[in-house]
Amino acid sequence: MPVNARAEVAELDAAGITDPGLRAAYRECRALHAAYGRTYFLATRLLPPERRVDVHALYGFARYADEIVDDPAGAGGGTPEARLDTLTAALHDGLRGAGTDIPVVRAVVHTAGRHGLDPALFTDFLDSMRMDLTVTGYANDAELARYVHGSAAVIGLQMVPVLGTVGPRAEAEPAAAMLGVAFQMTNFLRDVGEDIDRGRVYLPADELAAFGVDRELLTWCRRQRRTDPRVRRAMAHLVARTHGTYRRAEAGIALLEPASRACVDAARQLYEGILGQIEDADYDVLGHRVTVPNRRRAAVALPALGRALVARSRS
Repeated sequence: MPVNARAEVAELDAAGITDPGLRAAYRECRALHAAYGRTYFLATRLLPPERRVDVHALYGFARYADEIVDDPAGAGGGTPEARLDTLTAALHDGLRGAGTDIPVVRAVVHTAGRHGLDPALFTDFLDSMRMDLTVTGYANDAELARYVHGSAAVIGLQMVPVLGTVGPRAEAEPAAAMLGVAFQMTNFLRDVGEDIDRGRVYLPADELAAFGVDRELLTWCRRQRRTDPRVRRAMAHLVARTHGTYRRAEAGIALLEPASRACVDAARQLYEGILGQIEDADYDVLGHRVTVPNRRRAAVALPALGRALVARSRS
């Protein structure tokens, strides 16, 4: 059996998931996580096996919804609006105890039940996904914050029960939500070009305008595969602000159970490393997509693995 398949089986066994259909549902979520979330998937390997399946389920469901709204042609069958309606109904039915034939929903409903996740967090997430069907830009940070709450902060809040805390969950939740926001803003800054291709801008228009940047300039830079000094200055401002969000969120890692800290800290370092790559590229995110080199991934993951193993031995 390949190493990856053995790890997959070990995770499901450790979590006590024996039903064949449910195991298949979790496998589908894991495959989505491995394919689309390489950075966070790597960090998730630092968790105890029984906790990984829940992270895969949360990521897999979120990615499945994201792929729907990013598919304007409805290649998956039906319009994005109709498919999102179907997903929303299936999730709500599942949370109420009804069955579903959508694997990612079956897995995430099981995870929600295992950890008592608040259904309102899923509602907020799907509301933000629905915004992607009609909203193409945000006038200011307050407007963007509404979207980011549902698309990212709630993911951090969902993760808190999965990761466990050393004190009341409410104490860890603000930092968890903030870390989710930092991850999302990092994605927005890295993916400006790809989002322009989809007709969207996930950066506050008023802050861009302060540097002389608007949608037209971003679109021109994207088409020319080059940047502009005004774009560089705007990106530098937003990158610096996102570094600050990471700093504020970092203190929350100590509020998690020891067995989970290495995973979250590795994810933080790797995602913030994307900001470093943007800086190293002189903020040229419209000509190409920056990535974290494998050597950097290894430099973060290997020491974190040691810390994770020590934490598990003490639990």
